[in-house]
Amino acid sequence: MPTRKKTAARPSTPSNCPHPKGTLIAIGGHEQKDLKAKDNEMADDSILQHFVAALHGDGPVVILPTASEEPENAAKDYVRAFGELGVKRVEVLNIVSREEADNPDCLQLLDEAAGVMFTGGDQLRLTAILGGTEMLRRLKERYAYSHFVIAGTSAGAAAMSTPMIYQGRNDAGFVKDEIHVTTGLQFMHDVAIDTHFVARGRIVRMAQIIATNPGCIGLGLEEDTAVIVTEGCEMQVIGNGLVVIVDGRDCAGNTIHEVRPGEVFSIRDLRVHLLAKGQRYSIPVQQQLYV
Repeated sequence: MPTRKKTAARPSTPSNCPHPKGTLIAIGGHEQKDLKAKDNEMADDSILQHFVAALHGDGPVVILPTASEEPENAAKDYVRAFGELGVKRVEVLNIVSREEADNPDCLQLLDEAAGVMFTGGDQLRLTAILGGTEMLRRLKERYAYSHFVIAGTSAGAAAMSTPMIYQGRNDAGFVKDEIHVTTGLQFMHDVAIDTHFVARGRIVRMAQIIATNPGCIGLGLEEDTAVIVTEGCEMQVIGNGLVVIVDGRDCAGNTIHEVRPGEVFSIRDLRVHLLAKGQRYSIPVQQQLYV
């Protein structure tokens, strides 16, 4: 009789992955940058003020306008705004090639920085240029092991998650294959972020992303609205609008795998939360098992 191969016993309690020490701030776009009111006093409680308040140490704030085709214009308002908020050193690091993303001088600047700000533009530029580079690895290392702040607005926010939406019409309806996704920069896992969410009516396209993978949580950010994420999963809403959360973990009647491309599909029992400033939400984190 042949002997059976022994398999390694599974641990009774899986080891927990450590929470990242850093802070993420995902912004829905068009956040307030003109921080001085008519009487020349600083506006209260802006998203960029929350960014500055989260910084540790006196390192520079680094603006990353890589997503934009007009990087100088994309960066200049942030340079001014952070200066008005008291940041002593603001640097612009426009990475336009994968070779630059491995440049030792650029990596040294990230090592010195207290936080980075990804501007808007095209999120596919971010993943195509930064994916797999030493710069992205260094950013993830800083986020995981130090009190480092990573913020992104519009495309810069959309690129933070694992499934990243990079194409899809807002008015396409609930049609299979209309929305296109790829892997984002992966600062957040099992979360799909969409921006300009209310102004551009993107609830249907978010629902399609969740239908393709109900294990993900959809995070729709209205303009001038953001979430601050600490410990990798504890989220608080800031800004002046709504955050829409789409949860499909208990969905039923999902027919996206049954219909042909171009056909309308169905999904039932999605849970939707509408959260305003000050509301908190714990993003469900699944234990990662590699067996």
